[in-house]
Amino acid sequence: MKKKWYLKRALAAFLAVLMAFGSATAVYATKKPVKHKIAIDAGHQLRQNTGREPIGPGSRIYKQKVSSGTYGRWSKLNEYELNLTIAKKLEKELKKRGYAVYMVRRKHNINLSNKQRAQRSAKAGADILVRIHANGDDNSSVYGALTMAPASNNPYMKKAVVKNSQKLSTKVLNSFCKATGAKKRSIIYTNDMSGINWSTIPVTIVEMGFMSNRTEDLNMAKASYQKKMVKGIADGIDAYFK
Repeated sequence: MKKKWYLKRALAAFLAVLMAFGSATAVYATKKPVKHKIAIDAGHQLRQNTGREPIGPGSRIYKQKVSSGTYGRWSKLNEYELNLTIAKKLEKELKKRGYAVYMVRRKHNINLSNKQRAQRSAKAGADILVRIHANGDDNSSVYGALTMAPASNNPYMKKAVVKNSQKLSTKVLNSFCKATGAKKRSIIYTNDMSGINWSTIPVTIVEMGFMSNRTEDLNMAKASYQKKMVKGIADGIDAYFK
């Protein structure tokens, strides 16, 4: 009888430990860890700011704080409207994939310079900054997607940030064109963009297409194509962090 009592007690203790471990495992398995924090800047705003600011820390060259952007001749969309639509959809997609997201703006009627956008993104603790834009050209036959990154000799940014910005721009452009079927134009390496130069975290500008081109303008206004654009950008972010 004494031996049987010890066996029952040992079995009960073992089952208790097993249940506790199983419960902890279940909780751990269902919890989604946040991978990284992404800052999304929907380019431009309702009203341009013609005030001037240095294009980078310590620079004597000044540029307009924020321009009005372009517009769609056929879609009748302003670029700042399209940019925010895509930014909000990208936010949802990235959150589904486990990322934390910081939105530089959620409305049109704001007044944020390109310098402020870069600084706020870093202050928010973001790992990267993705700036959403659309293009325009006097020639309506020009079309395609491109990204912009700092040049290797950028005098305003740390070398590691420059290198990772170039990597981010490459990954996003490749994935964007794969998802949308858009013509891949190139990565433009530049030291003239204040929204890049003031960033202390890896940054890319995504020029999704030309609103001056009839086909791309109308495509970018469609929800079905917007879904492809968002997937492409998100896939590029995934590829960057791999």
